[in-house]
Amino acid sequence: MSMELFFDITTFVLALLVGFEVISKVPATLHTPLMSAANAIHGVVFIGALIITAAARGPFGYTIAFIAMVLAGMNVVGGYAVTDRMLEMFKVKPAPRPAAEAVPNSEAGNIVPPQAGGTPSDRATDGTGSRTNGGAA
Repeated sequence: MSMELFFDITTFVLALLVGFEVISKVPATLHTPLMSAANAIHGVVFIGALIITAAARGPFGYTIAFIAMVLAGMNVVGGYAVTDRMLEMFKVKPAPRPAAEAVPNSEAGNIVPPQAGGTPSDRATDGTGSRTNGGAA
């Protein structure tokens, strides 16, 4: 193994360990802002993949560059989708609307709940006095 490869592997392993240690210590309240910053960094990774694509030579280089572009693009889009979903959790939900008020029936003096589909005169009948939807007249 060459010294350059050994140095690269050592740097990669140390970056993994430090990254895991830092991320595991992040409190939940800071997670969303840090994700937004990480998405900006992923945008830089996408630009790096574009530069690598411009320098690619031959079918193998083009294939690796294409895979790098696809993965970087998925990383950026997925990061923003997750951040947007997390921010939705912090939005204030509107209060539920109260149920429709019952209206008094002026003929019988009874309280009648509101009917779906408008007033009874709006609904069609089949000529026998009963409604076509199966209700009583």
